[in-house]
Amino acid sequence: MDNRFDALQDSLGHRFADADLLKRALTHRSFGSGHNERLEFLGDAVLSLAISGLLFEHFSGSDEGDLTRVRAHLVREESLHRAALQLGLPQVLFLSEGEARDGGALRASILADALEALIGAAFLDAGFDAARGVVQRLFGEIIATTDKGSWSKDAKTELQEWLQARHLPVPSYRITATRGQAHAQTFEVECAVATLNLAELGEGRSRRIAEQEAARRMLAALAAADKLGGPLHA
Repeated sequence: MDNRFDALQDSLGHRFADADLLKRALTHRSFGSGHNERLEFLGDAVLSLAISGLLFEHFSGSDEGDLTRVRAHLVREESLHRAALQLGLPQVLFLSEGEARDGGALRASILADALEALIGAAFLDAGFDAARGVVQRLFGEIIATTDKGSWSKDAKTELQEWLQARHLPVPSYRITATRGQAHAQTFEVECAVATLNLAELGEGRSRRIAEQEAARRMLAALAAADKLGGPLHA
């Protein structure tokens, strides 16, 4: 471990008693055994709990729906990716030569997983309070300075609520195509509202992102149809 890892621990606000945990959290599966996928699984749960607690404390007058919506924005891949970049994780990841050559150190999914693995590693290293401290250091300022009203509903939630308010069945999602190599795939997903005979496609580097894009396009299509007196008025 060199100065890069000292700087990372300073940024996290946690010094690892077990340096092997830190290294494992930063090791992608392409590098070999001892990778971070189990730690990422654990960190995902710890992150969700820690964020929930911070939101519960800060937004004391908010209902469950508001808190859930804000939490979803904070723990999504895009937010974790930004936090990982700010920590300088691309410079400290352990990747295979091939993965590094293909730009894996900057790939959003890899960085988001590594950040969750670090949170899981901090939990194993020193308990929940230590992991919560890491999460607070990463997200506390965002939570403290953000008006919950600025966190809009994600597209899938908004679409589902829109349909349910009109007593229509929820939409269906299915993968229609995948492109690219396994480590850098692009997914194409169809969002369909069968009762209205409408379908829209979305693309993204993960199924979840593609589903959100398809839902956004469906909302736009529904809004256009509503204005034009289309299928919504049938």
